Amino acid sequence: MPIISMFYGIKVYIYDERDGKHNKPHLHAYYADDEIVLDLEGNVMEGSLPRKKQALLIAWTMLHEEELKANYDLMLDGQLPFRIEPLK
Repeated sequence: MPIISMFYGIKVYIYDERDGKHNKPHLHAYYADDEIVLDLEGNVMEGSLPRKKQALLIAWTMLHEEELKANYDLMLDGQLPFRIEPLK
């Protein structure tokens, strides 16, 4: 699972899990002991982060939706995803 961004203590990973648990393009993000799964549009699929960290992550996901989709397409072609600019 490649890491694609890190900001404010949040680590963001993208998954290609076509036949797996979530069955759609999604991200996993971690902050301390918390984990959240978001689709590429920023909708929570599972888990949560502390309120402010979750809001930052959702905003970042919405800002970078096209890049996230491009990364997912790369992964479908067997390529590694590229890093995406963190929030500053």
